[in-house]
Amino acid sequence: MKNEPTMTVGVMDWQQEVTGCLNGAFYGDGFGPLSGKFSAKTASGMIVLTDEQAREIARSAFVKLTAREGSTFTLFNVMIGISFHWERIEDQTFQGNLILKPREDGTMTAMNEIPLEDYLQSVISSEMSPTAPPEFLRAHAILSRSWLLKALERKKQTKGTSASIPVEKIIENENEISRWYEQEDHDLFDVCADDHCQRYQGITKILSEKAAEAVRETRGQVILYNNEICDARFSKACGGLTEEFATAWDNTNIPYLKTISDAPVAHLPIRTEEDAARWILSEPQAYCNTTDAAILEKILPDFDRETKAFFRWKIEYSREELEEILRKKTGFDFGVLKEIQPLSRGASGRIYRLRIVGSKRSMVVGKELEIRRWLSRSHLYSSAFIVKVAYSPQGDVERFIFYGAGWGHGVGLCQIGAAVMATKGFTAEEILRHYFPGVEIRNIY
Repeated sequence: MKNEPTMTVGVMDWQQEVTGCLNGAFYGDGFGPLSGKFSAKTASGMIVLTDEQAREIARSAFVKLTAREGSTFTLFNVMIGISFHWERIEDQTFQGNLILKPREDGTMTAMNEIPLEDYLQSVISSEMSPTAPPEFLRAHAILSRSWLLKALERKKQTKGTSASIPVEKIIENENEISRWYEQEDHDLFDVCADDHCQRYQGITKILSEKAAEAVRETRGQVILYNNEICDARFSKACGGLTEEFATAWDNTNIPYLKTISDAPVAHLPIRTEEDAARWILSEPQAYCNTTDAAILEKILPDFDRETKAFFRWKIEYSREELEEILRKKTGFDFGVLKEIQPLSRGASGRIYRLRIVGSKRSMVVGKELEIRRWLSRSHLYSSAFIVKVAYSPQGDVERFIFYGAGWGHGVGLCQIGAAVMATKGFTAEEILRHYFPGVEIRNIY
């Protein structure tokens, strides 16, 4: 690869209307300069762009607003953390160009076209606090660049085939549903701006020069395995053991995405339900096992610090509450909930096949993200959990208590663990080789 790629990021999708403000001069096909507030709607398969006086500026099947140097644009009411417990709406500001494209159902997509290295500056600031240790920010810049370039490569390979169309991968029959999700499912843009891909919040979250420095200092550097760019996954906190790729996605063996101990000491992988209970109910030594408020304030964005317990956590439901959550999330009526039974776990303890037993029906669900979605109004922090049941004096199920470990799918780099490693003096290269065994780091442009 000789040159830095330009990419498209889907910031808002399936929208009836997109509103915002052009901060500086923008040019479209046959019009401009344009600045100030704008609104866009769809009509008969076209994008209708109007200014703040409601005057029509453009009517086209594709609107691209190209920024003059120094100009930015703001999109109003952008939803972030979609379906997660930190979901909220913000106004966000972006560098680069704005693209508006209609969908067949009458909605539209708002995309940001931007050079890859500029995109990465925002990702590093959006995923973690820009006050995090410099070696961690450098490691994350290399990691995120690798993940993105691999995703763009895979998307290019599957373009025009059925693999680029589905919203989800699904295996389903009468008694089992298994779903997992991939970033190449996006049809109109390269990656989305939310946790499904990598958090990207434009220049809204760039609060210091450190994130930009980390990207500049590592420009063009990627993680390689056997001379191929790595599919470098990451999650917030592994819980002491990282997870294997196949627990969260398809049944593929990826040598550098294996379970490793996130600690200076070895922890054995989980093999049995007894192992899982012992592990989850313990407080093992681990880089991500930290409650140090000063460290967490340095490394986590403000909305992530709202999650107080992530290494080990507990959530409790009444039986009736969990029955209602399952009805809402799945569309199935399980009747009186009787049992939640882990069937298959990965080596970190994360469940990827779970049986739910009720008086009216039983169902097996997977993989790890779908399990987390079914058992929470948003998402459980992870699928590494054990379930204890509280009974009434009459022997009826009254409550389900979930004891869990970690935050996220646990595959690849553990963000909190990596940041703590950086505070202990590890370099970016040492951090990446810890989480991705057998890799090398090299410049490709």
